[in-house]
Amino acid sequence: MIADEGASESEDGENYFVSMTDMMVGVLFIFIIMLMIFALDFRTKTDVQDNAIDVAREVARKLDDLQKDVKAEIASMDRSQETRRKLLTTLKSELRADGMDVQIDEANGVLRLTEDAVRFDASQSILLDRAKLNVDRIARVLEKVIPNYVACQIIGGQNRCRTGLESSIETVFIEGHTDSTGARGGDDRYNWQLSVERSVNTYREIVNFAPSLRALRNTRNEEIISVSGYASTRPIDPNENREAWARNRRIDLRFVMEVDSKQRLKQIINLTDSMKVEIDRLVTASGARK
Repeated sequence: MIADEGASESEDGENYFVSMTDMMVGVLFIFIIMLMIFALDFRTKTDVQDNAIDVAREVARKLDDLQKDVKAEIASMDRSQETRRKLLTTLKSELRADGMDVQIDEANGVLRLTEDAVRFDASQSILLDRAKLNVDRIARVLEKVIPNYVACQIIGGQNRCRTGLESSIETVFIEGHTDSTGARGGDDRYNWQLSVERSVNTYREIVNFAPSLRALRNTRNEEIISVSGYASTRPIDPNENREAWARNRRIDLRFVMEVDSKQRLKQIINLTDSMKVEIDRLVTASGARK
């Protein structure tokens, strides 16, 4: 949903929501910290503990289990990323077949509407005639494609969810951007507001043309279409000329899937690997002392 006031607060990074995966990662970190404390204590007591080797082997076994769980989660994320890649590719193909110039950024889940598709005049947030028509065409393609990638949908006043869908859309952010100039000599205090206005106006046109998009929900029964603004903080062209400014005055559509914490889980895998090496070393050292 849109939030006209304060919508620009969503610029603080990619942490738009707290998912069950985030909670799981937090629990894993706590578990790993406990294991690290044990390892340090084990180092100092290994000479006097008769069952030190058995304890260390138990810890190693728990680490193996932990790694299996995390690797399974990463595999799930890989499948989620592949689903998003397929979604972006399908949208791009449908829009280009309709004569629209769009680009995709698979790594970040972004469908980029170029200035040829949706153009804003400098210091303006109003969708001009051609831009408005193109946003309507985009809405029509979204209405056609993304229902296949959502977990739930309001039908007849009831929220109906599909089972067996491994990966689904959590949020589609309509992201507004500005160039580095603006009506007040590049004052980003103005650009923040301007970027949000562009995203909100685009949102309103999309749901006005395709109101059924508001019935699409994530697994928490929340509308998936939302807005955010980034002012001039994320240029796609760093040059300071008219062509670059025109490119940077744009709308992006960012697709966030239900699972999106792969990098953090990879870091946990690396940490558990190093901990296991240390514990194996302690087991070997303790065995030599017996």
